[in-house]
Amino acid sequence: MTQRAFELMLLVTLGSVWGWVFDDSAWTLAGALLGALVWVVWDVLRARRVLDWLDIGDAKHPPATSGVWAQLVDRNRKLIKKLEKKVHASEHRLEDFLSAIQSSPNGVVLLDSHGRIEWSNLTAANQLGFDPHRDIGQYIRNLVRQPEFSHYLKYKDFDHELQIVGPGARAGQSTQISVQIHPYGKKRKLMLTRDVTTVQLAETMRRDFVANVSHEIRTPLTVLSGFVETMQTVPLEDNDRQRYLGLMSDQAQRMQMLVSDLLTLSRLEGSPVPGQGDWMPMNELMSHVLQEAKGLSQAIAQPVHTIEAVGAEGGQVSGSKSELLSAMSNLLSNAVRYTPPGGRIEAGWRLNANGSATFYVSDSGPGIAAEHLPRLTERFYRVDRSRSRETGGTGLGLAIVKHVVQRHGGGFDVQSVVGHGSTFSLTLPTLRVRQREASALRE
Repeated sequence: MTQRAFELMLLVTLGSVWGWVFDDSAWTLAGALLGALVWVVWDVLRARRVLDWLDIGDAKHPPATSGVWAQLVDRNRKLIKKLEKKVHASEHRLEDFLSAIQSSPNGVVLLDSHGRIEWSNLTAANQLGFDPHRDIGQYIRNLVRQPEFSHYLKYKDFDHELQIVGPGARAGQSTQISVQIHPYGKKRKLMLTRDVTTVQLAETMRRDFVANVSHEIRTPLTVLSGFVETMQTVPLEDNDRQRYLGLMSDQAQRMQMLVSDLLTLSRLEGSPVPGQGDWMPMNELMSHVLQEAKGLSQAIAQPVHTIEAVGAEGGQVSGSKSELLSAMSNLLSNAVRYTPPGGRIEAGWRLNANGSATFYVSDSGPGIAAEHLPRLTERFYRVDRSRSRETGGTGLGLAIVKHVVQRHGGGFDVQSVVGHGSTFSLTLPTLRVRQREASALRE
């Protein structure tokens, strides 16, 4: 302020001196006023320059000025630099925050007070079927047009999640998207989305599994209860009693097989993957399951089946012996159960050119229609439910085979033609197979 006063006094003095030269008091006063006016104009110009610079806020290019205006520019320049650092830090935090939301498996959409999209991550855009860049500013109701979503927006019933059908599909099944809106700020809305297709599918599978297990157990229990009640209330001859006891034994054995298969599946799903330290001859495994198959054929078929075994001499496989025997036995027993009496079954190991090994079972049974093949390994899935009841299967055999093969890193395949039989095969990878030559070298 002292400098500005000095500048004003200097210009007024110079103006007065200029008027005094004319030796007239009026000119002296006019000169003083002119000096003051010049100072005011100059000061206003400096102020205007500072204000223009403040509008721009460019700390790197401050205006050239003097006096108090120079001090004001310097202080504001420092303040602008400090604010710029804070803005840059906030921008970086915002970028990190948005990057984290972009990486989220759940969708996030920000809506303004009118329901228009302000921002969206890619997950939400894919789940709801819009473009996260092109559709900024569009009304969400125009992009997500399901009636239930429009009702959800209209009546603002945001206390619960809403499930809608997504734009994509998975294996013939529509995706299910859960949506919930959370109001915030001045009538703005945060919309969260998540894909619940897998959750719903798992829940459906759980319900079906419980229902199937209950049904499978209820049927033999009903038969057992009926026979027990009959034997308790009706006098029976020895022949009838023995027949009833035999039927009861069959139903009890059926329940025991079901429980055993369920325990096997549970063990397979919860135990570590088998190692590669235990090597077993293919012929030894084949001999074991062949005896079981022949015994089953004698028990349920007259005439018995012709079962031909084809071995891979000298070949060895590694893994869990009990699991491999279970898978092989299930394939052979299925062939025996579903091939008419007197039919032909061929089973054996085949060494492949790439070093892998395949165990296969071919039968001369009725064959399976193509639409059933993808679902054969589902638990309790049956092509012919009535036929399965007759043969005593639990509906879990091929599910066990699939789990065993996956745990050993192999593959499972079914080839079948209606009226021409079926071929079931499981293949073990190269690292679990020893060819004859490798085996001989170790000996």
